[in-house]
Amino acid sequence: MSHSAYTQKLTANAAFLALLKRIHFYIGLFIGPFIFVAALTGTLYVLTPQLENHLYAHELFSSSVGEVQPLSRQIDAALNASGGESKIYAVRPAPASGENTRVMFSDPALSASKSRAIFVDPVTLRIQGELTVYGTSGILPFRTWLDDLHRGLLLGDVGRNYSELAASWLWVAALGGMVLWVTGRQKVRGNRKLTGVVAKQRRSRRWHSWLGLVLIAGLLFFSATGLTWSQWAGDNIGLLRAKMGWMTPSVSTSLIGRVSATSADEHADHHASDHSNMTMTGMADMPGMDTNDLPDQKPPSPVPVLPATFDAVVHAAREAGIDAAKIEIRPAYSADKAWTVTEVDRSWPTQVDAVSVNPQTMAIVDHTRFAHFPLLAKLTRWGVDAHMGILFGLWNQIILAFFGLGLCLMIGWGYRLWWLRRPQMNSNTNPVAALMQTWRQVPFSLQCPIALIVIALSLSLPLMGVSLLIFLLIDSWRWMRNKAILQTSSASQ
Repeated sequence: MSHSAYTQKLTANAAFLALLKRIHFYIGLFIGPFIFVAALTGTLYVLTPQLENHLYAHELFSSSVGEVQPLSRQIDAALNASGGESKIYAVRPAPASGENTRVMFSDPALSASKSRAIFVDPVTLRIQGELTVYGTSGILPFRTWLDDLHRGLLLGDVGRNYSELAASWLWVAALGGMVLWVTGRQKVRGNRKLTGVVAKQRRSRRWHSWLGLVLIAGLLFFSATGLTWSQWAGDNIGLLRAKMGWMTPSVSTSLIGRVSATSADEHADHHASDHSNMTMTGMADMPGMDTNDLPDQKPPSPVPVLPATFDAVVHAAREAGIDAAKIEIRPAYSADKAWTVTEVDRSWPTQVDAVSVNPQTMAIVDHTRFAHFPLLAKLTRWGVDAHMGILFGLWNQIILAFFGLGLCLMIGWGYRLWWLRRPQMNSNTNPVAALMQTWRQVPFSLQCPIALIVIALSLSLPLMGVSLLIFLLIDSWRWMRNKAILQTSSASQ
């Protein structure tokens, strides 16, 4: 085909579709591997709760039968096993018969959101073992490793860029692919039998397209929820939610006046964050609060945490309406802070109510109820839990596995299609088949809104902007290289 055939003026629709097709191709070629790894590791993560229960059955479960000992005695047993010098971070009483109590201790040697848990048989007070637990879901070492693999390829904060890159482009690839499928259907003509490479291309494209259509709702869901966990875009989303008043409420733990409650972190299971009680220093960072208006305060005096206090605090919380079987008690080591008791059952129906309790008087300081959460906060909570495969139990796991494996297959079919349609080594690809040249074919009336949207997305999703710039650099290099080849070929003729 001649060069002029490529450079002829396209209609607005044709130029836009050509641009969209080129973007879709680059996303698949360069971002596809990141999306594949994220989908595969995410699938492994959601399929392993039962395996984790099997691996750590000795620590998690007990066959003891009899009267359950007071929580204070269970904590005493854990303190004795820990050496007595460890600081209790949180306690999760056994939620049902046959399960063990977790007494979690802070450990400076562990990263944020991780604690050292001692498992106690609530009947015999026997120590069943010790493991590192992570996040509010309390996952154990095996699934923590899988979580780190899914989130950042075991590379820490640097590795988190890969999953954010995948989430940033996934929704674009899904919606763009749907548009290309709808417009491409009109080009199919006749029922003649195809053979050879063309038949393989048609078959690969059909599987790739149909899988995309079946999975599109899940792909958009994974992209949206994944971005809220991300390192760069997640911060922007958090700022937007705070500005719009969409943050999830959490109980106030201040015993000095009534300080506005802070916001809970729905993503505590998927990124490192400090969940310790806020100090007076931390109050300076609370929005809408002027520390200059506070009276001069002496540093709050530390107070001991006694095992017997746990019994009284749990009783007060139960009286206040905390009725879930799965709860977590977090003590306060400062005289100006209340203890918190939080429901941690995030299956359906969601039970995440929380109260803060004055450990001296056992009075309820603050109370948050999930039923009173703003709608967006509820949707965020459900979205996070569904993404992790815990909202609807086994069915949630099966659905996520279907979408995750389906996405891997769709990417595989896409790469097969690219391989079948790849240019031969001795062919001279026309320079017009490039992103920048395709962009030049788009009418100015479309270029302006597209450019504004791209700029807005690049600022909101920084890794999308950086990767798009890389796409353009690669594409420009390819265009200039192929143009030079064509000019040399023309000159030689």
